[in-house]
Amino acid sequence: MLTLFGLLTALPAVLSLHLLEPELVLPAFSVLLFIEAGFAVLAARLIHLPDNADNITLWDLAGGFTLIGCAAAVFGEPDQAALFLTEQGDPRPASRP
Repeated sequence: MLTLFGLLTALPAVLSLHLLEPELVLPAFSVLLFIEAGFAVLAARLIHLPDNADNITLWDLAGGFTLIGCAAAVFGEPDQAALFLTEQGDPRPASRP
């Protein structure tokens, strides 16, 4: 379970570093981790495993994804998140002198 958590956290981070512009990495990573946390919560609700303090559960994964997603959102700046959520294909208005 710990290996799965590591792969689901590290793989998107590496891909976002290579595929996105630097100012978009933290907002995209934050959104992705919140989505992964949602999937972990859904899986934990559907798969009823006995609670065992010795093992990592899906609830622990959901909490870890949420914690890292919140940290990425805090370290990112609001204008970066706004840039990530706006449409990138719109032409920029011409600046007037």
